[in-house]
Amino acid sequence: MYTIVTGAAGFIGANLVKGLNATGIDNVIAVDDLSNADKFRNLVDCELADYLDKREFLDLVTQGDFDGSVSAILHQGACSDTMEGDGRYMMDNNYRYSATLLDFCLDQEVPFLYASSASVYGGGGVFQESREFELPLNVYGYSKFLFDQRVRRRLLDAASPVAGFRYFNVYGPREQHKGRMASVAFHCFNQFQSEGRVKLFEGCDGYADGEQQRDFVFIDDVVKVNLFFLEQQQSGIFNLGTGRAQSFNAVALATVNACRAAQGVAASSLAELRAQGMIEYVAFPEALKGKYQSFTQADLTLLRAAGYRDEFATVEQGVAAYVKHLSHH
Repeated sequence: MYTIVTGAAGFIGANLVKGLNATGIDNVIAVDDLSNADKFRNLVDCELADYLDKREFLDLVTQGDFDGSVSAILHQGACSDTMEGDGRYMMDNNYRYSATLLDFCLDQEVPFLYASSASVYGGGGVFQESREFELPLNVYGYSKFLFDQRVRRRLLDAASPVAGFRYFNVYGPREQHKGRMASVAFHCFNQFQSEGRVKLFEGCDGYADGEQQRDFVFIDDVVKVNLFFLEQQQSGIFNLGTGRAQSFNAVALATVNACRAAQGVAASSLAELRAQGMIEYVAFPEALKGKYQSFTQADLTLLRAAGYRDEFATVEQGVAAYVKHLSHH
């Protein structure tokens, strides 16, 4: 029996494969699109039974080749570029592909765990897994939102577990291939290493410079939640964040302090780093105006009610671990 991970060479997918391996599951089929060949690096230290291109995999699924041989699908594959303008591609890739896999899992009665996104909430200020709070600001968010709606309808008579996770701002190892879509922590680390300073956006939507707040969640916690649900076999759509909003300034501060700690330099305050020119602010991009979440904070009520009890790393804890990893790679 195979455990299948789509988007397996991507950021979250590769960490999930590594997490499955750590629990002794290595009969894993990795599914991805390696047009961006550099992503292969994410899988070098993982144990796999096979690798399939995402189109080839979908063909095999629809032809019945995988009937009776799958123990679970962890579906992480998607176009995650929120600036992607081709709506047809986005819907085909994120919505229709997901729908086919959902139908397969329900038909085969195997667990289906998939990546949703906090982008479904758009500019609203309430982050509860409920229809009235879902107002996506871009076609990426809409593709995730529409699939969640499909899942809700299918859950009414589903004979096997289906769990969707609305990822908030995930950061950590194996995201280097994402370019501009990589996390704030990743960019802060690289800027500080190359220029000795970090750049953040100026304030917007009434927030002071760098004070926009997001729910930043460390990748290790994302993996733990997925593995918990794989074992518990519960259904539903759940927020996956820390339940704490922290500012971009907090991420920059944690990154710079972690980098300097490695050189034996004591921690500084935000005001001190700003005064020394180590944190500075650039104009807010026109292209993002009206399409930007200035505040996100996961409501964890449903996740906790499902029995997940572990604490989530703070920005300070997660970034320190991440900087240590980046410094050694």
